[in-house]
Amino acid sequence: MDSQEESGPSFEHLEGETSVQEAARKHGLTVAEVKDRKDRFLLAAENALKSKSKDEEALKEEQIKRPKQKIVEPVLDIDIFKEAMKGLSFEPKTSDE
Repeated sequence: MDSQEESGPSFEHLEGETSVQEAARKHGLTVAEVKDRKDRFLLAAENALKSKSKDEEALKEEQIKRPKQKIVEPVLDIDIFKEAMKGLSFEPKTSDE
């Protein structure tokens, strides 16, 4: 059986087109097999949704992190530059000095 045939009874039953007993009979399966496939399908769907949610969260965090870095890093560079420049005089030297 390919994956489409294997998921057939679950989809029919999930969509309310047939009862568990009808789906089992139509596909030569036991009622327990149809229920098991339905449970596995629902669990896989739930896990896929959770995974997608985590991926979306990670993407949002990255989208926030990049602009922050573009702002924070130059500000830190300016702060470091200011600290390094403390005590240095930039007044023009005269020929008397």
